[in-house]
Amino acid sequence: MLTSSAIDHTLLKQDATLKQVDQLCIEAVEHKFATVCIQPCHVKYVADKYSVRVCTVIGFPLGATTTQTKIDECQQALNDGAHDIDMVINIGKVKDGDFPYVQNEIEQLAKLVHSSGENKILKVIIETCLLNENEKKKLCQIVGDAGADFIKTSTGFSTGGATLDDIKLLRQYSPNNVQVKASGGIRDSNFARELIQAGATRLGTSSGIALMKDIPSTSAY
Repeated sequence: MLTSSAIDHTLLKQDATLKQVDQLCIEAVEHKFATVCIQPCHVKYVADKYSVRVCTVIGFPLGATTTQTKIDECQQALNDGAHDIDMVINIGKVKDGDFPYVQNEIEQLAKLVHSSGENKILKVIIETCLLNENEKKKLCQIVGDAGADFIKTSTGFSTGGATLDDIKLLRQYSPNNVQVKASGGIRDSNFARELIQAGATRLGTSSGIALMKDIPSTSAY
């Protein structure tokens, strides 16, 4: 069942203003969305001002920063009050077949996130539109082995977003302790419900309000 508590209410535009961030948070509180997903520069502002679960992005959107840079960025976000961390893997390392690098990076961030307090969550963005089927299957295993909480389809900044086929694949090949987050191109409630039915438990979308007319609200905080 699709509910408001399955939605990460998202604003990741490069030109997002504090006024827009304020509106996002007001909407999230009103509709009881799971989180607000915002850029790292806004985390402390939101955490200090609103009673809302804060999600932010690390290594976003390319994933090509160094592991140490991602660790430092993650630590700052946690210090500022983030609850959910959505990290982008290094896609080039996947294409090189350097899966130990990818797993090590996820492991380090998972350890950092989970040691920072209860109910802290790491989601791993694999950018499915850039991967072949074997790479996706391999990453399902790696994300689970590395101790992350979610595998996530997309940044929304590449060549494609969430698809039903990808959600089905990620759910089929991920271990039971790893949940699936769909993101990118989720703009109507019918597609959102199909993604949930296919195995997603969280949706990242900037169209949360548009979806709400068909979604019952449930408390997430």
